[in-house]
Amino acid sequence: MKVMVAPQAFKGTLTVFEVGEAMMRGVQKALPGCECVFVPIADGGDGFMDVLFYYRQGTLIQQQVTGPLGERILVEWGIDEASQTAVIELSKFSGLSLIPEHRRNPLAATTFGIGEAILLALDKGIRHFLIGIGGSGTNDCGAGVIEALGGRFLDEWGNPLPRGGAALKELKTIDLKGLDDRLLESTFIVGYDVKNPMTGPEGASLVYSSQKGADPVEAERLEQAVLRFVEVIQSQLGIELNAIEGSGAAGGAGGGLHALLGARLISGIDLVLDRAGFDRLLKDADLVVTGEGRIDRQTTYGKGPIVVAHRAKARGIPVYAFVGSVGEGYEAVYDHGITKVIPL
Repeated sequence: MKVMVAPQAFKGTLTVFEVGEAMMRGVQKALPGCECVFVPIADGGDGFMDVLFYYRQGTLIQQQVTGPLGERILVEWGIDEASQTAVIELSKFSGLSLIPEHRRNPLAATTFGIGEAILLALDKGIRHFLIGIGGSGTNDCGAGVIEALGGRFLDEWGNPLPRGGAALKELKTIDLKGLDDRLLESTFIVGYDVKNPMTGPEGASLVYSSQKGADPVEAERLEQAVLRFVEVIQSQLGIELNAIEGSGAAGGAGGGLHALLGARLISGIDLVLDRAGFDRLLKDADLVVTGEGRIDRQTTYGKGPIVVAHRAKARGIPVYAFVGSVGEGYEAVYDHGITKVIPL
């Protein structure tokens, strides 16, 4: 019997490799003599860079950058040696797990530090970038990234806006004349963790900002701010961000990076599974075991275990998901190929 063990990190508690080790032990105890194949996954959020470098050699770079609440933090990003591509995981710079629960504030949190990492990569001669977006504590549409790279977000009087998502409600103009010239010769791929649009009932603010510390009134403020951002992008650049899958990922960072850096948005989990050769490994599997920290209705928006389940379901292979907890609407995952959800 062949069992594929394909978990992702349990956000804020266990790395994907710690989860995988525990699952492998459990499977081998329950099914003595089975063939166990470990395939760590990530969907753009926590563990994205570490998983990619599990499959391909990378060099880690340490750097002091601006953290989500403006403090200086030490982060790591990496360079894929084969392709000379910078691999940047947003959650290491602006992740929810970096912010103590009592300080979570998506109205003010920023993605500025990611732009600082891009600048250092440019200094090192890197011109190709792969950015995993997910697990963010931000809702600023990636404006912080662009500001760090020389862009300006201005109000109706031409004044620069403060950092953070709430300030975008006053956005009048985006000035890109100061962007670093080296970006013109650079390419960006962004791996998103969810397919949500920028705004609306399934958009970045109304679905996810409550997890990041917003109350219902603040979530509506952020919705109006992101809506204004979308309107300005439409007016200045002619891009309808809500029509682009994944634009609402990481508090709208997907949409912002697409519109302002020309980034190509792709599913982060599909990118990882393809790099792992997942479909080839799946061919003769009898069971797939996956898992994440929490499964709920939002998991069906394209999170890792769901994409794993889709691929397994197409081959008639059952999928068991071990999770830290279940949330509202988790039963919806049964319609997407997961056979059984097992809370720990």
